[in-house]
Amino acid sequence: MRATGAFALIDSLKRHDVNHIFGYPGGAILPIYDALYLAEVTGGIKHILVRHEQGAAHAADGYARATGKVGVCFATSGPGATNLVTGIATAYMDSIPMVVVTGQVPRAALGSDAFQETDIFGITLPIVKHSYVVREPQDMARIVAEAFFIASTGRPGPVLVDVPKDVALEEFEYEPVAPGSIKLQGYCPANEGNPQQVAKALELLQQAEQPLLYVGGGAITSGAHAEISQLAERFQIPVTTTLMGKGAFEESHPLALGMLGMHGTAYANFAVSECDLLIAVGARFDDRVAGKLDEFASRAKVIHIDIDPAEVGKNRTPEVPVVGNVRHVLIELLRQAGEKQPQLERTAAWRERISRWQEDYPLVVPRPSGCLSPQEVIVELRNQAPDAYYTTDVGQHQMWSAQFLKNGPRRWISSAGLGTMGFGLPAAMGAKVALPEQQVICISGDASFQMNLQELATLAQYGINVKTVIINNFWQGMVRQWQQAFFNENYSHSSMALGMPDFEQLAKAFKIKGMLITERAQLSEVIAEMLAHDGPVLVEAQVTKDENCYPMVAPGKSNAQMIGLPELLKLEKAIELVYCSSCGTKNATSNRFCPECGTKL
Repeated sequence: MRATGAFALIDSLKRHDVNHIFGYPGGAILPIYDALYLAEVTGGIKHILVRHEQGAAHAADGYARATGKVGVCFATSGPGATNLVTGIATAYMDSIPMVVVTGQVPRAALGSDAFQETDIFGITLPIVKHSYVVREPQDMARIVAEAFFIASTGRPGPVLVDVPKDVALEEFEYEPVAPGSIKLQGYCPANEGNPQQVAKALELLQQAEQPLLYVGGGAITSGAHAEISQLAERFQIPVTTTLMGKGAFEESHPLALGMLGMHGTAYANFAVSECDLLIAVGARFDDRVAGKLDEFASRAKVIHIDIDPAEVGKNRTPEVPVVGNVRHVLIELLRQAGEKQPQLERTAAWRERISRWQEDYPLVVPRPSGCLSPQEVIVELRNQAPDAYYTTDVGQHQMWSAQFLKNGPRRWISSAGLGTMGFGLPAAMGAKVALPEQQVICISGDASFQMNLQELATLAQYGINVKTVIINNFWQGMVRQWQQAFFNENYSHSSMALGMPDFEQLAKAFKIKGMLITERAQLSEVIAEMLAHDGPVLVEAQVTKDENCYPMVAPGKSNAQMIGLPELLKLEKAIELVYCSSCGTKNATSNRFCPECGTKL
């Protein structure tokens, strides 16, 4: 049949079961939007109009994280394409499958500095798994099929498809390409681990006295939740997860140690420092987990299971490397273990030792007099919406959420590798569009939320029932904490108090329900009302301004060298300080007026 390149693109997306596209139109991509218009009329595909292209990328990312499917976003050439860059990098760092389609100037104008021309292919080369410029419309169906295959197989990631305007307009004899029919020479991700390597891993496991499972995002990607549970329970191995691995193991399980690393639990960090066998499952030994790398699990032999051979041995040389799909490798490990019961008495003292650490160094929810703590808000959300899909932005609230929420597989959606402020709201939007029957809650900070607050308009337009809770401490909280700890309390441009919007009224300006919490007595009732409301809601919870996120591993320190353990917390709280509500300057309580702006304290 005769068709345009734009029709071939949209038809190919439909054939790959794409139901939703997040995007923003513009000149170079208008032929594609014209084909999209006709496709929406006939049904089967829906476009969500975001208010900024970065929101489109994050929404497609949230869609993919919540479902495991490939997320899709559109943008035009030039500034439209460059506005996607942060979202593409976010997805790349966290190995999220996306297909990103950008419009481009006509082929004849390429390289001429035409209006709204940028080399988005070149700009994004370091932050995509693969990329294409479609030179001929006849290649469109094949390229789309390849893009989906590459994005979703092996170690997932974003794939860019750049479409010149004249390619989208040109007619040709269109022949569809069936999904899954593509084979790429030289691209053969290793799904099955080497059985001999698996046998060596099993031998180490059977000899270990202090084993620890260290579980990352690869376990979520491969859907290895059940296999990790079987392995942990069979051999009674304590389990700690990375920020990306949250939900891969039941977080209320007796063997669960929570998150490890810079703001991980004390007992997880002590465990990784003392273990004699570390089983890394879909994790990459990144700096926020490992801290001082040469002291990370320094007493342990390491089994490293990962689908990406480039990650195995990159930061830590394992005794037993196993390259393959995490779930498939664990299935083989359990098969080789057979019915023989492990000698659990060998590891009993280790589990008892960890139990003592859990008793001595628990996560604490402060209840300061006269104000509300951030942790209280998060725990209340956990209690009232335990099965929700949670997205977060980045900073202190992200770390507290990781510490106190108990998430199931794919119900934790957060920018881990890139640490992108402004991620939470559009990611929640994408998750809710993908799963309209599920509860979706975004936990944000006052600084992060202001990065992409324009997406409230998208929620309003489509009635996307996302609940957003802003933990408002009037600061860039994590920046303030670092300035306090490492930069002599020089609070350079980290206060958000001046210019802070009235979030309740802001929501109402977008015709969304807005609510405010200023004291503990309101918390339970407001959260319940928020969850019961049929439609998007924005809740601002004003919390204590000087709360720090502990435990904390300082840069360059080992995981066992944490600050902010209970005895240090008591010492810190003995120093009474107040913050100026106008400019955020910290002052001793003996001062009656702020020395910076003169406001009465």
